[in-house]
Amino acid sequence: MYLLGYDIGTSSIKATLMDAGTQQVAASATCPRKEMEILSPKDGWAEQHPESWWQNLKAATAEILAAGVNPADIAAIGITYQMHGLVCVDRNRHVLRPSIIWCDSRAVEVGRRAAEKIGPDTCLEHLLNHPGNFTAAKLGWVKQNEPDTYKQIDKVMLPGDYIAMKMTDRIVTTVSGLSEGILWDFKESKTADIVLDALGISPDLLAPTVDTFSNQGELTAAAAAELGLKAGTPIAYRAGDQPNNAFSLNVLNPGEIAATAGTSGVVYGIGDKPNYDPRSRVNTFVHVNNTAKAHRNGVLLCLNGTGILNSWLKHNVANPGEDYAQMNAQAATVPVGSAGLTILPFGNGAERTLENNNIGASIRGLNFNVHTRAHMLRAAQEGIVFALNYGLEIMRDMGVAIDTVRAGSANMFLSPLFASAFATVTGARVELYNTDGSQGAARGAGVGAGVYKDFAAAFTGLKRTKTIESDPAQAAAYKEAYTTWQKALDSQLKV
Repeated sequence: MYLLGYDIGTSSIKATLMDAGTQQVAASATCPRKEMEILSPKDGWAEQHPESWWQNLKAATAEILAAGVNPADIAAIGITYQMHGLVCVDRNRHVLRPSIIWCDSRAVEVGRRAAEKIGPDTCLEHLLNHPGNFTAAKLGWVKQNEPDTYKQIDKVMLPGDYIAMKMTDRIVTTVSGLSEGILWDFKESKTADIVLDALGISPDLLAPTVDTFSNQGELTAAAAAELGLKAGTPIAYRAGDQPNNAFSLNVLNPGEIAATAGTSGVVYGIGDKPNYDPRSRVNTFVHVNNTAKAHRNGVLLCLNGTGILNSWLKHNVANPGEDYAQMNAQAATVPVGSAGLTILPFGNGAERTLENNNIGASIRGLNFNVHTRAHMLRAAQEGIVFALNYGLEIMRDMGVAIDTVRAGSANMFLSPLFASAFATVTGARVELYNTDGSQGAARGAGVGAGVYKDFAAAFTGLKRTKTIESDPAQAAAYKEAYTTWQKALDSQLKV
């Protein structure tokens, strides 16, 4: 028996086929080989065509099936996806415009005006967030700026909801999904009418909810034919990428912390209280295992400019043909602090930790007589760590203890320099595990379909691969470099 997990990412679609009994990966595939395109027709905009997600999902599924598995042996499907995106469809379920994805900045002002209308204190009391630049504000932007498109909308969805619709011909979402769009009222435990009213949006545009772990629909004959899978296979789990990343690491209880460093960098801590940052610089969402009797919320710190900075360097600065491992090795040849070179990694849209300011990326202290490509590569990794620590200080002020952080052995945590710098700068022990988002989606499907009787059973195959402790010998040098980085940020914010 197998479980199939899909990760609908910004850069690619990953599929993992997991043996339900051994919890070993039987096959995996990532499509496309090169990062998916992000459309940016105007400054600060970021869009993708939902159909490209579906086509790459089909290609990844074909690679999985080439391993020789019988589709009838796949017990359930799970989906995880890039959060906060907006997909709009008409009554015929045709996509009306490209998806406005998570790193798009156009709706900042729409969210700000909505927060003023609702009242900042009321926002925090009911939403644990400001509307900001999230899905609800993106829909408000469409209403204000593309009225002809808005009039045609029958339903709005998150990226994972869209993929599930393609598979099942049902349009549903989850409470966790509503919360990531700032469409969930934590105080009233219902859809956030105060946000819909402030934006003038009909609640009819929202999809009904299903439980995160449940039979959310079954693969239609048409979808099964496209994918090469068996009709009737249940979709039994869906979650946004960061709640799912935490789930994939068995981070389910108060005090546990998960991190990831893919296109964006995220630290996600679990709590059981309605906690928030007064300035909404980090955000609180409903976690995947939340119930009426045992509340579980995730406090999320997001840095948009993480792996995308490393990718930009690979394509524009590194020698042709160099891979990330070679770049990491080059960066490690330079001492801590990169000889005074500082990079602010804020070049991927408005940053929540900067109160939705979009200051762009910048390089400070470049000396043509001193600095090399290696200095640039190290300064980028240090800048990402420093930006994450800047956000972690906000979480600490909220009472979140950052002692041990779990992460998948993937993306930037594959860089020994990055992992050591993160542990040393934050003072947290970093534990790496043999998992990723698509494996988490497969495990979630196992829970939702009843293949696993409980969460403990879903994680018998999860293994810690490495532990990274803070390096006392480099702590002072990192502290000095972080102070320099903070001064560069402060000067940029004052411009």
